[in-house]
This record gives sequence, structure tokens and C-alpha cells, in this order.
Amino acid sequence: MFVADNWKDYSLIDASDGERLERWGDYVLVRPDPQIIWKSENDKGGLWRKADGVYRRSSGGGGSWIKKDMPEEWIISYGEMKLSVSPMGFKHTGVFPEQAANWDWFSSLIKKSSRPIKLLNLFAYTGGASVAAALAGAFVCHVDASKGMVARAKLNAKLSGVREDGIRYIVDDCFKFVQREIRRGNKYDAIILDPPSYGRGPGGEKWSLEANLDGLMKELRGLLSDEPLFVLLNSYTTGLSASTGGYILYNAFRDRFGGKVVSEELGLPVVSSGICLPCGASSRWTLD
Repeated sequence: MFVADNWKDYSLIDASDGERLERWGDYVLVRPDPQIIWKSENDKGGLWRKADGVYRRSSGGGGSWIKKDMPEEWIISYGEMKLSVSPMGFKHTGVFPEQAANWDWFSSLIKKSSRPIKLLNLFAYTGGASVAAALAGAFVCHVDASKGMVARAKLNAKLSGVREDGIRYIVDDCFKFVQREIRRGNKYDAIILDPPSYGRGPGGEKWSLEANLDGLMKELRGLLSDEPLFVLLNSYTTGLSASTGGYILYNAFRDRFGGKVVSEELGLPVVSSGICLPCGASSRWTLD
């Protein structure tokens, strides 16, 4: 398991009966997590009842936040990074803390590289990975279909002190952008992908991970430089194992580059139990 255990401004305090109890800086939130099918010993006492915000699902689908003494937005830190946290729709906060395990991994690769690294971040959301890569010294092209998410990514970069020319922001359908970049002859030394199960581009383009991921991965062969550093594939799709993502990744690049793939679940340590909660999966391809 790739474990994100270097946080100071975030902690997963407890996990019980379909919910997480989390500290985000100075505020404690309760959010649903359907894979938590056990009950902890404390029976949701103490901090569970004093949480500053609770996300409750509705019987008709979706849900909403019940807020107590909590601002609309606040800032947390991870190393040099500063990230905006805000209770958003669909239980999100704008930050996926388990991804810190990947930020640490690829930041080290970028810093150790003896050459400038050009990195493409697809389905880049609020830009945690973009900020981490830029602070490590890479030039980043950040692509997402949502104007709102790209605006938040710009805010996170500014908060973190990323130089203005360190990240290029693109609002576009990721598949179409990749195809245009290939026609332009552009190349990247590293690629990060965090594709959703389903989605739509700004022009209404449909995305289905099951139908489109393998084709996109094979298109990406035309974007990698002659000496690629890494490709990172993340997945939060229920039923898609880390090994499945790894197979797709290796299948896309082995003929041209060879290399190796390491695939694991992403995890967050639970303070109350000392056990790690699985939070999605990542597959990492490198040349050696």
C-alpha cells in the first residue's frame, strides 16, 4: 500500500459505520465512505458529535453539508504546499489527502532528475499534483474540463508560491487535448492521470473509464519523450483494482519503452486503530 503518512494539517481520526471522522487544519468534518462497513469501539462519541461539519446523504440521491462553526473556505499545508479546503458538493473538500503519497514519490523523481522535466497532468482537478510537481521543479501542463476546478487549481498554485510560468492551465476535454498535442508534435517527460468513472468535457464530450481509458493510454505513447521519467495512473472507480490499472498501464507502454509498473492501493492511517484505510489505487510506471 502507498500510505500518505507525512501529514501534519490533516488526520483521519476514526472510521466507523460508513463514515470518516477527519481533521482538516483547525476543523473536524464527518464524511460518508461506503467501504467502511465496520463499527469502531467508541460508538461515535466525543469528536464525532462535536464535528464542525457533517455531510449527510439524502434518500433521493446526493446530499448536503450540515455546518456548525465553520468557514466556507480555509487553508491547510503539506510541506511547501498550501491548499484551499472547502466543503463542496458530493462530499468533497477539494483535496484528496491520500494523494500525498504520490506527491512525495514523483517530487523525489523530479528533483533527482538531471534535466528539466515537462509534465502533463490530465483530469487534474484542483491541482494538488500540479502544485507538487511545479514546486519540485517541473514545468506542468494542467488539463481539466471544469473551469471552476481550474480556477481553484490556480488559487492553490498562488497560495503555494508557484511561479506564474510554472503551470500552464487548459480547460478542455482531456482526450481531445491529447490528440491535438500529438498532432502538434509536443512531448512530455512525465504524465499523471486521475480519470473519473464517468464525466463530460466542456463541449459535452462523454467520458467512460471502462470504454475510454485503454484507448487514451495508448494515445499517450505518442506524447512521451524519448526518455520518459514516469506515468502515474490513479483510480477511484469501484471494482477497478490497482492491478487492473497496472495491467492497462504496462500494456500501453511495454512495447516501446519496456520498464516496470508498481500498483498498490492508496491508504490513510486511521489514528484510532493504527490501521490504514484504503482510498483508491495508483499504478506507477517507470523505465527501471
